[in-house]
Amino acid sequence: MRKTFIGPHLRRLRRERGQTQADMARALGISPAYVNLLENNQRSVSVSILLRLLETYGVDWRDIAEDDTGARLADLRGMLQDPIFDNARPDLQELRAALAHAPRLLTALSQLHRAYLAVTDQLQAVALRTGEGEPLLGTSPEAAVHDFFRRHRNHFPGLEKAAEAFWDGKPPATDDVYAALKDRLARRHRIAVRLAPVSEMPRTLRHHDETRGEVLLSEALDHPNRVFQLVHVLGLIECSDALDKLLEGVPADSPQGRARCRVELANYFAAALLMPYDAFLTAAQASKYDFDHLATRFGVSFEQACHRATTLQRNGAQGVPMFFLRIDKAGNVTKRFNATDFQLAEYGGACPRLDVHMSFRTPGRIIPQLVEMPDASRYFVFARTVDRPQFERHGQDNRLAVAMGCTIDNASEIGYAEGVALGDARVTPIGINCRICPRAGCEQRAHHAPALTAPVDERRRGATRYDSVQG
Repeated sequence: MRKTFIGPHLRRLRRERGQTQADMARALGISPAYVNLLENNQRSVSVSILLRLLETYGVDWRDIAEDDTGARLADLRGMLQDPIFDNARPDLQELRAALAHAPRLLTALSQLHRAYLAVTDQLQAVALRTGEGEPLLGTSPEAAVHDFFRRHRNHFPGLEKAAEAFWDGKPPATDDVYAALKDRLARRHRIAVRLAPVSEMPRTLRHHDETRGEVLLSEALDHPNRVFQLVHVLGLIECSDALDKLLEGVPADSPQGRARCRVELANYFAAALLMPYDAFLTAAQASKYDFDHLATRFGVSFEQACHRATTLQRNGAQGVPMFFLRIDKAGNVTKRFNATDFQLAEYGGACPRLDVHMSFRTPGRIIPQLVEMPDASRYFVFARTVDRPQFERHGQDNRLAVAMGCTIDNASEIGYAEGVALGDARVTPIGINCRICPRAGCEQRAHHAPALTAPVDERRRGATRYDSVQG
């Protein structure tokens, strides 16, 4: 059984109640010395102590026993790649110690760093603004979604259980799911489903008209996405209380972020229902994560199958930890989910040396790549374009591109890596994005990062105007 340490949580619980270690020891029936050992993570907590905490303080043991150290450590390491930390970057051992003994201090540091990034980017754009604009300080809805899912390690057991119980043990065949969902909406919720022509719903894919008791789906949606949208609606209705409970962890000062998180949680439920955890994991491992096969097998889109793979984080039944990145043709990051240590771009575009950008030249084809981050960590990445619904002939080619990746240690479990000689293949050095990338001499550089402090040499012209430095 895995050891569980709750030191920071226990210390916070005690201080919130104004207790000393002796007070808590008396309440739990243990010695003050043992409370001290627990708070300093020098002892793992036993089941009996967790039960006493529940009885004495009324706290759910899962709230204090949940271990998100791995994800938080990865996020901190990524944050500390910022050049402002160059002269005071703690090592891995120091970070682990800080997480164990001062987690709230690190949370405050992360919030401060995000505010710094937001202000930096907004100040760079202030000359282009007209009118009042948005406040200079605040967390973007995209960052709120990413951080919320990251804190939960991209896995929500409650929604998984709700999806497993949805059909009461009698799931319909894949080709009957659409009709079964329409029937459920009609019988249980008195909601009709109607396909609407594009002219009736311009630029809209789904609309739930609560007044008329009707869900309208655009004819622009293909069959897998019509099914997905109906499950999404049912998730919002039938899992409303569960969603409200989960959203308590989203900062109240980010209403757009909370709304976006609710949408993404409903999407999570839809994916869990259409791609049941155990069946999807078994099929993914058997096919070596062939996402075209998985999409066909479960009646979903390629992108939905990719996204589902990032959620396979159940203790004792984990899939290959992966990250998911979606970009548009301009390189803007439009969606990101992460179950690895890989640092995904939050502000600006992704690194131009990622071949996900090249996939637009060969639509529908998988492009594999080995990459190396500035900290020397290596990942196997594969990318492919995905099509978007078409509303009119003038809106053609609305493709996006998705990239999936895992550590080089897990690459042998991915079928797309079979044609790549992992030990001898060329490795592409990349960064998070140009704003903070410390790599000098990169022919794809688009910004002069603060990390590049060498003086400019006016007598020399490098591969880019940012490379004109004394060397």
